[in-house]
Amino acid sequence: MSASHGLSIGFLAERTGLAVSAIRYYEAQGLLEPWRNAGGQRRFHRADIRRLSFVMIAQKFGFTLPEIRDQLQRLPNGRTPTKEDWTRLSQQFRAHLDARIKMLEKLRDDLDGCIGCGCLSLPSCALYNPADKAAKKGAGPRYLMGDSPET
Repeated sequence: MSASHGLSIGFLAERTGLAVSAIRYYEAQGLLEPWRNAGGQRRFHRADIRRLSFVMIAQKFGFTLPEIRDQLQRLPNGRTPTKEDWTRLSQQFRAHLDARIKMLEKLRDDLDGCIGCGCLSLPSCALYNPADKAAKKGAGPRYLMGDSPET
């Protein structure tokens, strides 16, 4: 397959293990920017194999497609990203991963304290929310997400 003529969507699917429909969906979400050849067929850059690999890994880490798209927009268009391009992206991505890991560790630790506690100390329980006071702080399990009942 000639790189100057681009990769077909079928070849890209074979190399990444993704369904053609998934690749089309990712294209519609702005994660890929193929072009059309004279026959109207989609053509992809060889670098799109790595780009799609990044998408699959990032999704496994729980990142949303808009978050992934924001990260991928840091890569250059029109040329294959260099090691330096990927390093810059990974440093930003690492900051997001570190924050997520911190939040997951807090959630794990808070839930460890809740399991089997019998809620002997309801006022300090991260799940206890009398009169729905947490609603003032926003949606979701506010106390488990780091908000304090006192503030």
